[in-house]
Amino acid sequence: MTWLHVDPGDSPLILAFPHGGTDIPAELQPEFRSLWLARRDADWHIRSLYEGLADATMVWTDMSRSVIDCNRPPSDESLYPGQATTGLCPAETFDGEPLYWPGHAPEVAARRQAWFHPYHDALSGEVERLRAMHDRIVVYDCHSIRSRVPRLFEGELPELNIGTDGGRTCDGALSDAVVNAASVRPHVLNGRFRGGWTTRHYGRPEEGIHAVQMEIAMRAYLAEPEAVPDERNWPPTYDPERAAPLRAVLGDVLAAALDFAKGRS
Repeated sequence: MTWLHVDPGDSPLILAFPHGGTDIPAELQPEFRSLWLARRDADWHIRSLYEGLADATMVWTDMSRSVIDCNRPPSDESLYPGQATTGLCPAETFDGEPLYWPGHAPEVAARRQAWFHPYHDALSGEVERLRAMHDRIVVYDCHSIRSRVPRLFEGELPELNIGTDGGRTCDGALSDAVVNAASVRPHVLNGRFRGGWTTRHYGRPEEGIHAVQMEIAMRAYLAEPEAVPDERNWPPTYDPERAAPLRAVLGDVLAAALDFAKGRS
């Protein structure tokens, strides 16, 4: 599968990237009103942001979240009842713009079978492999989002948004360690983003599997426009120099997660 990637390691840390892809299969492209809109809400440059920061297994997909969102429940139930969100096969952007031409709708079951299940089969396989090697492991789900999306949340997000579903998906010692390492930047624990399906599904601390989501406001590492982005200014290019201060903090966060997994915290 050319769109699905696993870079395995032997440490007790997994980095998952469900939203960094921008691929849209050729047969689906005519259904979308705008390929730019269908790619706009990606977690831009998220893997570059984490590359080389820790000894970890990495799992990622090249497929756009507009094709299939691998961080939503396969049942497509809402993770945030009563709040605006997007679904397993989104029909609209974060800002509410329709993604499809009239008369077109995604074939959810087919997409779930083609892309959702293989991604999670790969991630589950790595969880099982590493859990057999270690008493406890950490699944760290990597995300980023525009700092301001009025339809989804009020105002401006803190730079670092840590989610553990109210403490259900990991031991408190892990969330404390992550928060402590992140505390040099504006941050929040279990604010607007409490962890998506990946975090909630895999986080089973009683079985030695601890999961945490990190949702990063993009201004922390990208030149993010203040207004809703358009095709002239989005996506921004990745600037390693601009991203370096945040990478240093994320390196500390991942080191703290590894220390926890290895029993050193």
